[in-house]
Amino acid sequence: MFDPQLMGHRPIRERLLERVRLERTGGSLLFAGPDAVGKRRVAMELAQRELCFRRTACGACEGCRMFKGEDLPVELPNFLRIAPEGKAGLIKIATIREDVLVEGGVITWAHRAPPPGCHRWILVEDAHRLNGPSANMLLKTLEEPPPGTIFLLVTHRPEAMLQTIRSRCERIPFKPLAKADAWAVARREGWEEAQRDKWLALAGGTFRFLDPEAFQRACDQLEAWIAIAGHAGFTESSASLLPDKTSDASQSEQVGQSLELLLLLLADLGRLRDGRELRLTPWAADLAKLAESPLALDLPQQKAFEALRNLTRNPSADSLLREVGLALT
Repeated sequence: MFDPQLMGHRPIRERLLERVRLERTGGSLLFAGPDAVGKRRVAMELAQRELCFRRTACGACEGCRMFKGEDLPVELPNFLRIAPEGKAGLIKIATIREDVLVEGGVITWAHRAPPPGCHRWILVEDAHRLNGPSANMLLKTLEEPPPGTIFLLVTHRPEAMLQTIRSRCERIPFKPLAKADAWAVARREGWEEAQRDKWLALAGGTFRFLDPEAFQRACDQLEAWIAIAGHAGFTESSASLLPDKTSDASQSEQVGQSLELLLLLLADLGRLRDGRELRLTPWAADLAKLAESPLALDLPQQKAFEALRNLTRNPSADSLLREVGLALT
């Protein structure tokens, strides 16, 4: 009854399946946990199972294939996917109210009768990207979804969502995958054993860096922060930290990754100073030098968290990252 290509999170998937069978699934579920840990795929598996020819999410039939591939569907007979768009990376009110995704808008779609033997599943990716008007428009429907309609909100930053949205949803918490599960997927995607340690260290039980270019960029960003913390000039070292204008990812997503890697570096320096196990073991030699320096960790951590909170305001990436970099010197 589970997609064999989907790794990990088996207890969560079993509980969700049982609740769907018993018609005890709440109308609004919030899938919260680390970025790229498989939350979206677990959510989609619920809808996939209903269109699967075997009703098992077999992963091989034509029904299941509609849920596969790089270009995930926006609409299927029992499924609607809402995602951020544009360089700002926001879900705007037009997406909810107007005919941007489906005729009549999302609310109208939610009130239509589901296909026989199915529910209507509405997946909201990166739900923290709902802007104020779009979030407020969804509030009433999230509180009392139409019969047979279930909203699946997915986010790695629940704290950035409106409290009124969070309070209307049942939280389904996700944790990082076991290393064996994460690496099994990476091997399936063509990663070689020689790359295992660095890939696992950066991925941290997620699938964030399955793409080789994304992985290399993350390595470059981490090493840029290591250089800046070691008193290299920000201007000379920061090229990989700044947004790539040719990327499909929004500026805020790209800057957010840079900041998260800095926080990972600072956390590992704290672990090293406390004599605890590192996560970034492939960079242990560089971290050991920084740990022996008088570098303070509190201020750059504070600045990085402040910068993450300000990302939705779309500030200048260079100025924001430069301010954080100054806290390292």
